[in-house]
Amino acid sequence: MNSNLPYVALRAFEMVVRKSGFSAAADELGVSQSAVSQHVKMLETWLGTELLIRGARRSAPTSEGRILARTVEESLGRIDEVCNDIRRKKYRNNNLVVCCPPGFAFTWLFPRVLDFDLKHPEISLSISTDTTNDNRLPDNADVGIRYGLGDFSGLYSEHLMSEEVFPVCAPHILPDASTREAKAEHLQGLTLLMDEYGNKSGTPPDWHFWARSCGIQLPSRTRTRSFAQSNLVIQAAIQGLGIAMGRGPLVAQALQDGKLVRPFSHCARSPYSYWLVCPHSAHEYPQLQSFFLWIQNQTAEAGHATQMPSNLA
Repeated sequence: MNSNLPYVALRAFEMVVRKSGFSAAADELGVSQSAVSQHVKMLETWLGTELLIRGARRSAPTSEGRILARTVEESLGRIDEVCNDIRRKKYRNNNLVVCCPPGFAFTWLFPRVLDFDLKHPEISLSISTDTTNDNRLPDNADVGIRYGLGDFSGLYSEHLMSEEVFPVCAPHILPDASTREAKAEHLQGLTLLMDEYGNKSGTPPDWHFWARSCGIQLPSRTRTRSFAQSNLVIQAAIQGLGIAMGRGPLVAQALQDGKLVRPFSHCARSPYSYWLVCPHSAHEYPQLQSFFLWIQNQTAEAGHATQMPSNLA
């Protein structure tokens, strides 16, 4: 092993590439932006080449920088796996920590936890929320549920369920929605409630995606309101703050309860899906296998589509 390798600088550089900027990397590492910049500059000097194309708001890796960042990320991921294996062997317990997006946790997973407890009393299930889409899980998590295209190269992954998207609103927003098909012009003057999809790759299943997929022309002037979490979008729609682009699994219960209605029959197949992920070395663990089987059964019972997206099958 080369004892002269600048390990701290390599970690800082990888984080800058992963977060697409110095400020976000500094926040993640808990250090100053200046410190991260100095580490990256020192690494470039040590290697004798530029690794980043620096921009005002975003920084992108050069071709050599991209290769180095991917290698560092894969190496750190392998170290994480080994450390987690050692910890699991040392500490014998039946705890299982699942991390997932806040909206999925609140709307879909929480109402089903009691069923898991009844079927698996030997496992203590805890839930944490996580909005990142990295190729590693948070240190405290054993398994994750991720939302996206399925490009989690550093993790073992299984497709959990697909989704369809369609507009939803409170019954009083469009009173005729339950008996008569709404038209695009009915959106004029309404507030369109928007999910924020962050830096996910691919095309997000937003209003524009739905309109293109269904051949519908949205009004040229509409008011919009954005939320960082999907459960906030749903609650805003229930409260009558506007009309939302509903994501099938997350609005199913509200539709069943009559809190939301579908003013349009048009729906579009989302390019994003939900995925079960865990470290490659851990997916055969009994607790994880029990959770995987349970949640796949829950998905089937709820009637959600579980087939692989056509572009990934």
